[in-house]
Amino acid sequence: MNYQGGKAYGQKLARQEEALDDINKQFLASGTYDDVEDLEERLVQYKAQFIRFDLDCSGDIDEMEMKQMLEKLEQPKTHLEIRKMIQQVDTTDKGTIAYPDFLIMMLGGKNSVLRMILLFEEKAKPKPKPTGIAKKMSLHDLGIRPEMAQHLG
Repeated sequence: MNYQGGKAYGQKLARQEEALDDINKQFLASGTYDDVEDLEERLVQYKAQFIRFDLDCSGDIDEMEMKQMLEKLEQPKTHLEIRKMIQQVDTTDKGTIAYPDFLIMMLGGKNSVLRMILLFEEKAKPKPKPTGIAKKMSLHDLGIRPEMAQHLG
C-alpha cells in the first residue's frame, strides 16, 4: 500500500506552482498587460486563488471545483449556471478553466459573472471582530434620549 498520499500531494502541488509560475512569467514577458497596475503582484494573488480553487491540482478548474468555490464565497449557482460561466472563459473547449484563461479573465480580457464574484471575494470574508475592552459609552452614544433615560432608572 502507498501511505505517501500527503507527500505525493505536496509534490504535485509544487509541480503545479512551478507550472503556474512559468505561465505568470510568460504573461509578464508578453507585454500585453503592461498597462495593468501592479501586474506582478496581481499575478501572485491570482496564482494563489487558482491553486485554492483547483482542488485536485489538475491545472484546470472543473464544474465541481467551481461549484465548491462559489459555495464557499456564498454565491451558490446551479450546474447550468456554472457551465455557462465556464463557457464564457474557456478557450480550449474542455469545459474547464485553465490557468491562462483564468488570468485573461481576471486581468480584464473577459468580463464575466465569475470575474465579478472573484474580484469582490474580499468582501465575502467576515470582518475581524474587535478585541479587548469595549470603550465606555454614554447613553447618547447608545441612542437613548434623556427623556427615555428617566424611565430606565
